[in-house]
Amino acid sequence: MPLEFIVSACLAGFPCAYDGRPRERASVRRLLEEGRALAACPECLGGLAVPRVSAEIYGGPGSAVWQGKARVLDREGRDVTAYFCRGAELFLAIAQTLGIKKAILKSRSPSCGCGFICDGTFSGKLRPGDGVAAALLRARGFVLWTEHDWESGAGEL
Repeated sequence: MPLEFIVSACLAGFPCAYDGRPRERASVRRLLEEGRALAACPECLGGLAVPRVSAEIYGGPGSAVWQGKARVLDREGRDVTAYFCRGAELFLAIAQTLGIKKAILKSRSPSCGCGFICDGTFSGKLRPGDGVAAALLRARGFVLWTEHDWESGAGEL
């Protein structure tokens, strides 16, 4: 069976979220075990350590980062935009090399969030938009789901 999806590695059970814990979802892990998905973490690909200080996009969504109008800042105020962009580009390159055009990504993440992301204030509030990697994939024509969309059956269409 050919690879169909690239998925956020944390959803597949890898302990790569900012706090060093997985965000495993059985339905995503199953895709990996069936050989239908490849797992990768854009933040790790970009060179960020595990664990790491949490980060959010300040000044807009991921698409604004690519336009140079927003930045990714960690909770301590460090600009980590370059790591997020480099990781997103590698995530995209891996998927394209393998002919993958679908992704299941971690909701709310500054990298992988689809549709809604944290608002940049570290308050837990959400705003419309995609994370840095999700915005790049969407701009390249990928079909995107969050783990919630996928599990609700939207991914089975």
